[in-house]
Amino acid sequence: MSVKHALLALLHARPSSTYRLRKRFDESAGQSVPLNIGQASSTLQRLERDGLVTRAGEDEEEGGGQRWLLTDAGREELERWWRSPVIASQRGRDELVVKLALAAITPGVDVAALVQSQRAATQRTMHDLTRLRRDADREDLVGRLVLDHHLFIGEAELRWLDDVEATLAQAGRTDGHGAADHGATDRGSRAEEAPGRAPRERRASGGSRSAR
Repeated sequence: MSVKHALLALLHARPSSTYRLRKRFDESAGQSVPLNIGQASSTLQRLERDGLVTRAGEDEEEGGGQRWLLTDAGREELERWWRSPVIASQRGRDELVVKLALAAITPGVDVAALVQSQRAATQRTMHDLTRLRRDADREDLVGRLVLDHHLFIGEAELRWLDDVEATLAQAGRTDGHGAADHGATDRGSRAEEAPGRAPRERRASGGSRSAR
């Protein structure tokens, strides 16, 4: 994600010190991508270099840290970001995609076992996310949105792994481990547990958008 623009958005709301900005970031978007103090500091320095933020006096309410202020140029850049859609190619390389693509063309790699291992890990993550979403405070709008996003991504990843298995099986690249049969079994068990269906089930059973 764009840490640069996230910090600009937080500064648009109110001036803050580096420490307070990092804390506010974690409270709003940290469930998606945690931000360490070093990354926050280096990003702010680059924003200052580019004329998007400027330093102000210390604020005793924030432990005496030096505050950062948004400049007019910073406001214009933030407005440009709000208006611009996020393009998939801008989101960075997906390590799992690269890993499986390389495994598929590398001799001696048990691709079926790799897919099975990834599926099991993703299912565990989905169970954890579903529990967190179920226990989330109704007033925690940001937290619920972030968790729903992770759930939908997890569900999409599980579906993609099924497709990867089927494609490799058709290409004869299962290394004799019967990947297609494993995938069919897992699809059946996932239909029963359906951890990735949680967002849709909530909407269908009363957890509608109006409740959000």
